Amino acid sequence: MNLVPHAAQAKENLNPGAHARPLSAAQRSNLSPVTAWGYAWWRSRSLALLGARGFTLEREAALFTALCRPAPGEHWLDVGTSAGFYAGVLTRAGAQVTAADLSPAMLAVAAQRERSPLITWVNVNVEASGLPDGSFDGITVGATLNETHDPARLLSELARLLRPGGQLWLMYLRRTAGPVQGLLSRPALGGLTFPDAAWVARHLPGCERTDGLSVGAVQFERFVRSEVQAGSPVRAGVGGTL
Repeated sequence: MNLVPHAAQAKENLNPGAHARPLSAAQRSNLSPVTAWGYAWWRSRSLALLGARGFTLEREAALFTALCRPAPGEHWLDVGTSAGFYAGVLTRAGAQVTAADLSPAMLAVAAQRERSPLITWVNVNVEASGLPDGSFDGITVGATLNETHDPARLLSELARLLRPGGQLWLMYLRRTAGPVQGLLSRPALGGLTFPDAAWVARHLPGCERTDGLSVGAVQFERFVRSEVQAGSPVRAGVGGTL
């Protein structure tokens, strides 16, 4: 995928009907420039507010980097990039990144925060990306799984987009059965989904969970696509469950 000029980055649209699919209330709120403007502030504090006290963005980046080891020459997809946190972490490791979001406002903010020429910003709903099978060496998803209208479809699409041996990194809020999650699950109050780890694994065909960590209500997981085509090397896993 070609890089586009910086001023036009937030305007590239892989599927012009990105908003034609039903959106959750949370997804619709992300289309607002006000939400986009304040998102980086919220992201830097959100894990502590969600029970992961002391788990800073720096610790999150260090955990991801240690387990996934992104490298120069790899091509990663950052799904629901928002303010571009994972896109920035990846490019500082030398990886090329397609940073996708269905909110043009989020993409505009992210492109101002992360100016690496290794990033291509695209306006796309990854539930139905239209990208070729096996397009990416790795995929990062930071909380988008909670907000998407159809999480099962999104997970299936992520598995399809991974190359054999490719890795998937998820950060999401797991199900706790608490009253707040019950309220936020209502369509009018966000329409959020709070999956458990077993449900997520069942909806990632051909992917094996190699690592997982629960911090408060926050879940971090690494998967590797296990279907290996003849002659396709598999990157060694880190192994173990945290």
